[in-house]
Amino acid sequence: MPVIAPMPAARPARIPAQREGDDLRVTAGTTVDHLTETYRAHYRSLLGLAALLLDDTASCEDVVQEAFIRVHSARKRVRDPEKTLAYLRQTVVNLSRSALRRRILGLKLLSKPMPDMASAEEGAYDQLERDELIKAMRGLQRRQREVLVLRYFADMTEAQVAETLGISLGSVKAYGSRGIAALRVAMEAPA
Repeated sequence: MPVIAPMPAARPARIPAQREGDDLRVTAGTTVDHLTETYRAHYRSLLGLAALLLDDTASCEDVVQEAFIRVHSARKRVRDPEKTLAYLRQTVVNLSRSALRRRILGLKLLSKPMPDMASAEEGAYDQLERDELIKAMRGLQRRQREVLVLRYFADMTEAQVAETLGISLGSVKAYGSRGIAALRVAMEAPA
């Protein structure tokens, strides 16, 4: 159970002096003074509410402070000052839910294991294979090389390759099959 921090020290509320003949009319919405009094009276209970939903004191304090900030920003919409506490409680609950969702999302992202890194030998072997493939590709005819690069490295369809190179679909198939056969021979030949 988290430790609940002490309530901040209360400061006396400043009440403006009333002149004779002035009508005191309450504007629509919760006043700052009422919100301040609500803070003094209910900070600990709201902190306890957040503590039931969250597991660490810092998060609880952050949620309660954010709830007061949000209700203060929207105080004109809280028409009945008696409902201020209800709005604060609902805001604390909603912010606690959001904090938990962020944590769950963070845990899901962290729980994915990192892929195994290839050993230095595997990396060197892969590099040698790439170098052999590049050397074998250079030995192909220009059209065979173009068709294979567009088809397999640019991931184009045969129709897209034909349109790009301005040749027929049958030519793309012929150059592709001949190119693969030539690569197979070149890659299997001893170096």
